[in-house]
Amino acid sequence: MPNRSPVPPDIRERYYVQEWRHGLTILATVFQSEWLDILHALRAFKLLRSEILKPGGSKSDIAGKIDGALIARNWQEKSFDTKITVDGAPHPSPTHAVDCYKNRVALEVEWNNKDPFYDRDLNNFRLLFELRAIDVGVIVTRSTELQEIFNALGKGSSYGNSTTHFSKLLPRIEGGGGGGCPIVAFAIKKDCYVDDSV
Repeated sequence: MPNRSPVPPDIRERYYVQEWRHGLTILATVFQSEWLDILHALRAFKLLRSEILKPGGSKSDIAGKIDGALIARNWQEKSFDTKITVDGAPHPSPTHAVDCYKNRVALEVEWNNKDPFYDRDLNNFRLLFELRAIDVGVIVTRSTELQEIFNALGKGSSYGNSTTHFSKLLPRIEGGGGGGCPIVAFAIKKDCYVDDSV
């Protein structure tokens, strides 16, 4: 019997998808409502030429669109107050705030940060999973192929090789950077690009 992916064809056309430790099965079956929220956000996303050309700053409009689509569906940025108690003595075990969180699903958007941010995200997923705070981690990032578009628009230097793109993420996932935490990664493909100058 063939394995059937829970990822709809229209999502696969626009995003590369990678999972670790059956992340897709867990997300699509145990967390169906959150899965539908994520699919909604991915379907609504368009990578606009005008946003690529916009000068950088803090959180980009590009990442903010994905966050915003989830926030509108009751996801929230979430910090966790975690500690481990040994013989009655508490030991703080700090974690980084998660971009979007809902019902034990944590989602990070990495559009154009330095690539060690992937290590931070995966380690965060690992720790939160081990502490039983989350059941699956999701990362939305950009595909490496988008560099061709950035170069053509004269913005290639703003999206260097040492920033967050899919080729930097995959070895970290497959190398076990998230530990035992089930993970799903989506990478934005060229099919999401829209030239809004015409």
